[in-house]
Amino acid sequence: MTARVLNAALAVLCAALFGASLSVGPSPVGVSTALADLMAGNGSTAAVIFTEIRVPRAMLGLAVGASLGLAGAALQGWLRNPLAEPGVVGVSPFAALGAVIAFYSGWSTALPLALPLGGIAGALFGVAILYGLAGRAAGVLTMVLAGTALSSLASALTSLALSLSPNPFALTEIVFWLLGSLADRSLSHVGLTLPFMIMGWMLLLSLGKPLDALTLGEATARSLGIDLARLRFRLVLGTALAVGAAVAVTGAIGFVGLIVPHLLRPLVGWQPGRLLLPSALGGAALTVAADIAVRMPASGNELKLGVVTALLGAPFFLALVLRMRGTVP
Repeated sequence: MTARVLNAALAVLCAALFGASLSVGPSPVGVSTALADLMAGNGSTAAVIFTEIRVPRAMLGLAVGASLGLAGAALQGWLRNPLAEPGVVGVSPFAALGAVIAFYSGWSTALPLALPLGGIAGALFGVAILYGLAGRAAGVLTMVLAGTALSSLASALTSLALSLSPNPFALTEIVFWLLGSLADRSLSHVGLTLPFMIMGWMLLLSLGKPLDALTLGEATARSLGIDLARLRFRLVLGTALAVGAAVAVTGAIGFVGLIVPHLLRPLVGWQPGRLLLPSALGGAALTVAADIAVRMPASGNELKLGVVTALLGAPFFLALVLRMRGTVP
């Protein structure tokens, strides 16, 4: 399958899922009815639900999924390991820690946008520490070890904040946020986080040729004129911006960056550069599809998106590990 055909098919799938997301919810609001009210300038309940609840949710589903899928593909190409995902450099845990600090300090109550701002700041802070620990000339192994240490530190600090929280209501809110969800997000969240995600996308999508060269080995890539330090900086910064903004507004949504690149890799000829855009589109489609699924239970109790992706991703991850060991044909 050519890259253009694959990208076109995934784009159509994203558009179809976006439309389906606008149609699903606990309230029986039809898209045609809401659009007719909006065109007529009628501020009906249907129009408000459509513009204030469903549209931001669907938009964030596409943007967050694209960020996770794209970052996962870029990191797997850089590390040359199909088990890599955005948490490997500590970005996701520090983004979550920044948002938890916003909860814990009470800033999220005083300023509604403090939550995404805290997540973005946490992601960027984590990247700064990563570079301080690993150094500019660090290799892949050093970066991974430093990222693993930072992930453990961020998780420990998050647990510390949870255990010391004096407000049981804030504690409950933090725990539910950490489970990951697109519910109750507004256009303000979209407007704040989308520019950061777009900047991250631009950085990551520009790494196609360097990642292709890196498949031949670091020494060969250097001989071809690839600046590995610059590649690493752009990749980590792009991941921090895209994934940090995503985690800041939705909480922890795992395994999208692992599953999507692995499923699409055979369709692009195993080239990391050609995998970037399809992974972004595939991640968007998977996240929106999973978000539609969490709204389907008839009981009315909506599942958390992060729980669903973990239930899908954990068995997939284990199967992938077993296949790499050669125990699964």
